[in-house]
Amino acid sequence: MKIFAYCLREFDEKPMFDKLAGEFHAQYGYSTEYPVMENVDLARGYDAVSCTPCNMGADMLQRFYDVGVRYVATRSIGFDHIDLEKARQLGMGVCHVSYEPETVADYAIMLMLMCCRNMPHIMNRSLVQDYSLKGKMGRDLSDCTVGIIGAGQIGSTVIRHLSGFGCKMLAYDLYQNPRLEGLAEFVSLEELYARSDILTLHAPATAENYHLIDARALSKMRDGVILINTARGALVDTEALIQGLESGKVGHAALDVLEDEAGLYYANRMGDVIVNRQMAILRSFPNVILSPHTAFYTERVVWNMAYKTFKGVQDMMEHVENPLIIL
Repeated sequence: MKIFAYCLREFDEKPMFDKLAGEFHAQYGYSTEYPVMENVDLARGYDAVSCTPCNMGADMLQRFYDVGVRYVATRSIGFDHIDLEKARQLGMGVCHVSYEPETVADYAIMLMLMCCRNMPHIMNRSLVQDYSLKGKMGRDLSDCTVGIIGAGQIGSTVIRHLSGFGCKMLAYDLYQNPRLEGLAEFVSLEELYARSDILTLHAPATAENYHLIDARALSKMRDGVILINTARGALVDTEALIQGLESGKVGHAALDVLEDEAGLYYANRMGDVIVNRQMAILRSFPNVILSPHTAFYTERVVWNMAYKTFKGVQDMMEHVENPLIIL
């Protein structure tokens, strides 16, 4: 088994890949760069390529196939960056990873608490030694109604962990998990918008969910609503969100993901002029938290992502049934 890993981080992933290559009796090569047409040839002679969310469109898959790659293993839960139809046409295997839902769920709850208590504003003022109280008053999470969109593994964990805070919870999902009975009330999306003080997103990025939170959805929400997104940037219409923040319809927003974040997050862009006007506007608001797609980032999760990359490729090559194998 030979795997070529793109965008491999030398400071955390590489030591894990070194260890796992021995355990799986595998060979691997790597590049710290994202896969582009100009570096596809690095993967020549390898069975599989591993990547994080990046451009894995039809043309890129064709180029990898042409140099002999037959499997794609993405080190992420999401796989919307991979053209699955093209992979199917080529007969390329595709797999993704899974990891403990507590990591992202607890991060989302942390962001809720930070918004409720005005922490960005408080910390910014403390940096200039303004320790006065005016303008810093927060609200208790236990007094809020939290709406959870997406009650899968992460959304369900948010509900279970939030239950200790005493807040009322509403949930929307195409599948109503019976194990959440008594913890959250399943309602329609329209009702969830209308009744929630805090809205947290835990839905996948699909064509149906594109810009799920748009101007129309925001208009149905309570004034001053808190919006949390630790799922996918494409779920939120960023321009509509900016207008909602400017009008006061949105009281706080905490975004761990952002539209058009590819090539930006996970890179050191210090000193660069970043061409992303929407991001610049969002960063200017004192009631907005932007974290660079780090909700997943714990030692346990990174290890699982590395391990399941090797395991997924091994299972695909040996035709072993694995729920993380997509094709």
